[in-house]
Amino acid sequence: MKISRKDILKTVIALCLAVVPVACSVSVKFNGASIDYSQTKTIEIADFPIRSSYVWGPMGPIFNNQLKDVFASHTKLIQVKRNGDLKIEGEITRYDQRNKSVSSEGYSSQTELSMTVNVRFTNNTNHSQDFEQQFTAQTTYENTQSLTSVQEELVTQMVKEITDQIFNATVANW
Repeated sequence: MKISRKDILKTVIALCLAVVPVACSVSVKFNGASIDYSQTKTIEIADFPIRSSYVWGPMGPIFNNQLKDVFASHTKLIQVKRNGDLKIEGEITRYDQRNKSVSSEGYSSQTELSMTVNVRFTNNTNHSQDFEQQFTAQTTYENTQSLTSVQEELVTQMVKEITDQIFNATVANW
């Protein structure tokens, strides 16, 4: 049986392709977190009270649960009640609505709903990363809908956006 150069070349290429994944390792973090788990093991996330003049009762629990969930699902940090390596605290400072656009008849056709959260972040392993910052999200709904019929969905969307912003600012270090 005669082996051609073409067969030898195919065999060499196949062996190289088989060895490359074993010889090389690529580290990719799909969750965006860049945490040194040898130094940072715990996180303390305080419940954020609502301090805005306009209040929708379920907004506080929706926000607080989502913030804790995003860290639980995207990091290996253990959530503690006090003395965490990382600490996140703050308050919901603004929740309001305003007319966004006017129809040709001169009436408001869309309303913008917005939410602002003030966050104080403390990194007890590296205080140079401490900060206090506000995070805001807005969404719009048609005035043919009542706020009560869309409020839960819209608040949930804004909460997701704000908690993602907080996650990125605190542990993503882009």
